[in-house]
Amino acid sequence: MSMIQPPSARVLGPATLNTDPATRPLFGSRVRAGFPSPADDHLDADINLHAHVVKHPAATFFVRAEGDSMHGDGIHDGDLLVVDRSLEPAPGRVLIVALNGELTVKRLEHIGQRAYLTASNPRYRPIPLDGQEAQVWGVVTHVVHALGGGLA
Repeated sequence: MSMIQPPSARVLGPATLNTDPATRPLFGSRVRAGFPSPADDHLDADINLHAHVVKHPAATFFVRAEGDSMHGDGIHDGDLLVVDRSLEPAPGRVLIVALNGELTVKRLEHIGQRAYLTASNPRYRPIPLDGQEAQVWGVVTHVVHALGGGLA
C-alpha cells in the first residue's frame, strides 16, 4: 500500500517554493467525503484564502457569530463570518442586520406580504420587520469554523 505524502512534507525546490504567507498550496484533486479512493499526489496551484472568500475587499468585513440560531445554515457559536456590504439583501440570503441597535445574523424571508428575519434553528420564531428599526449591514458569503479536535 502506498502512502500519500501530505503537501507540507514535500521537498520543494527554489522554483516552486512559495514564501508568501497569504497563499497556501492547493491540492490538485478534491477530497472525497464518501468511500475513500487513491488520491492524485500533486499540488495544482497556490490559493490565497483571503482572495478566495473576499470578492469585494472595500465592502467586506469579518464578524464572529454568537449563539445557535443559525445552526441549520452551518453557522455555529464562535464562527467567523465573511460579510459583503456590496451585495443586495435579497430574500433567502443570510444577512447581518442591526435590529433595534443590536447586531444579529438571520435569513431574510417573505411570509405572505410581510418581511421577516428567520433563524435556521426551529427553536427561534421569525422576527417581523414591520415596526422594527432594522439596518442591513451586509450579506454573509462564507463561514469559517474549526472542527472538533482540529484547532485548539
